[in-house]
Amino acid sequence: MISQLRIVFMGTPDFATESLKSLVENNFNVVGVVTAPDRPAGRGQKIKHSSVKTYALEQSLKILQPVKLKGNSFITDLDSLKADLFVVVAFRMLPEIVLAMPSKGTFNLHASLLPNYRGAAPINWAVINGEKETGVSTFFMEKNIDTGNIIFQEKINIAEDDTAGIIHDKLMYIGSELVCKTINAIENNQAPNVPQIDETASHAPKIFKADCKILWSESAIDIHNKIRGLSPYPTAWTSVDKNKTLKLFKSTHENANHNLEIGKVVISNNKELKVATHDGFVHIHELQLSGKKRMKTADFLCGYSFEDIILQ
Repeated sequence: MISQLRIVFMGTPDFATESLKSLVENNFNVVGVVTAPDRPAGRGQKIKHSSVKTYALEQSLKILQPVKLKGNSFITDLDSLKADLFVVVAFRMLPEIVLAMPSKGTFNLHASLLPNYRGAAPINWAVINGEKETGVSTFFMEKNIDTGNIIFQEKINIAEDDTAGIIHDKLMYIGSELVCKTINAIENNQAPNVPQIDETASHAPKIFKADCKILWSESAIDIHNKIRGLSPYPTAWTSVDKNKTLKLFKSTHENANHNLEIGKVVISNNKELKVATHDGFVHIHELQLSGKKRMKTADFLCGYSFEDIILQ
């Protein structure tokens, strides 16, 4: 049975596009798409559409791109769509006037097992903190971020060497299926509505460049988790000297006793690179020197000498 609900979808990046694609391919009635305004990007500062807009254009869907979510023109245009339900995936926090519009409410897909990791970077922080599992949650939105009653959740395991990028893609596809399941449940008045326990909540704040700097004084496993939790974006980095930085994308860790200075770079067979920590080593497998392209370590060492370097 095809859903009769009039749905407005709100989202911006690839993570959201997969959910919109799932709605279209499963014949849900998407009457409008709200996404970020076009912005200049890259060295040429060419105007770039969001991932969601690009897909919406391909599907000839009605698109709204508000600068201000409380603006009169946006509120009027959104109200004219007569939506029964708003579906939000990787978008902005909505004002109460918007949340109150649809008769069936507004729900969000969030990339964590709420109330764990409320906030802007749940995937990154789950991996950085060495979690063994994570997942996606759908929940009814309220004015406070990521606090509404939970509808459904799906769990996945996090392997020791999974990066944030790997987990992102897994959750993107699982989440798109959960969005469809959630809409069907809401339409049939069978959606769970389970309050979150605020006392057990944890947070996943936005990550800035300074947060991505590696501290070699930390344990090998904590550094490894930080590298994979920031890969491929926003990317862990370390200082080589005053003028150069090294981005780190892929690593493993080793517990070992040694007498080397913390941060000391050790090269083996001109193919392998590891860095000393107080309790062992972090092996670096993919990296990028400032001004150069991303490389596997063996290829990088063919062109660069890294002997006798202490990373800061």
